[in-house]
Amino acid sequence: MSLHYSYLNLEGAESPWGVSQAPPHYAIKQRVQTIKSSHSTDHSTMARTKQTARKSTGGKPRKQLCTMQARYSRPHTGGLRRPHRFRPGTVALREIRKYQKTTDLLLRKLPFQRLVREIAQGFRTADLRFQSLAIMALQEAAEAYLVGLFEDTNLCAIHARRVTIFTKDMQLARRIRGDRA
Repeated sequence: MSLHYSYLNLEGAESPWGVSQAPPHYAIKQRVQTIKSSHSTDHSTMARTKQTARKSTGGKPRKQLCTMQARYSRPHTGGLRRPHRFRPGTVALREIRKYQKTTDLLLRKLPFQRLVREIAQGFRTADLRFQSLAIMALQEAAEAYLVGLFEDTNLCAIHARRVTIFTKDMQLARRIRGDRA
């Protein structure tokens, strides 16, 4: 009995698996080929499924992030996203850079014009009329004065080792300048 035989002459060869029988791995190859050919035409069979999840028998219990009461007590937003919030000071620094770049007037023109006319009526003179350039010159001067005053006020707050300006800082700045208190 010979263990070595060729696959070409399987018909008459005597093998350990019986007469005219191919070795097991050869039979598996033939079977795989027939399965492949049957799958190419037949679509009625189901595809292989993955392993199903099994119930865990041990291990550590899962941590609960929040209690059920806290979970239900939170207000539901109804799927609406909250708007993005910047950190405190970010928007303030952006506004500082924006206003330092421009030379535009910061106060609205019409409210400032109404204020000028209201103050002018208090002098009880004849009916006063203003040129538009005169009102713009007054507004430029008023804004320049206010910006300078706030700069000095900020310096007073920094001198007191603070970053927030108080009314006492503005009073001190006006007193140092020599303005009427």
